[in-house]
Amino acid sequence: MEQMTTLTFVLGHMNYWLFVVLMMTGLYIVVARGNLLKKVVGLNLFQAAVFMLYISMGKVAGGTAPIFTNNPAETYSNPLPHVLILTAIVVGIATTALGLALIVRINETYDTIEEDEILALDHATAQKEIDAVAKLGSDGGDVK
Repeated sequence: MEQMTTLTFVLGHMNYWLFVVLMMTGLYIVVARGNLLKKVVGLNLFQAAVFMLYISMGKVAGGTAPIFTNNPAETYSNPLPHVLILTAIVVGIATTALGLALIVRINETYDTIEEDEILALDHATAQKEIDAVAKLGSDGGDVK
């Protein structure tokens, strides 16, 4: 009997389990990958998991749409999570578009979208600038 209760619990909360798997997958991709495009995809997976969680919380068993009727015993589903998710979807699309536009500009500037290569190029450029300033200072030039 206890095994059946456990199975019913697990299957009854399947959307929450999927939320956890999707969220951890997105988080792993963002943290573990150096490719900027993969990081944007990971953020989108993370967003989709959060959307799924909010919509799951807004569902009421046996609830109907929040349209008033003459039945005072009627149970209604809360519309607020759905409205919030509509707004979050729009913000998510805008964030994704901005992230992809930045990736295009970064690719034009550095010819790569790999995070470690970009950091190495930035470090090399900074070192060249430091060496140039040090050379000017040792030549007796006026450094401001």
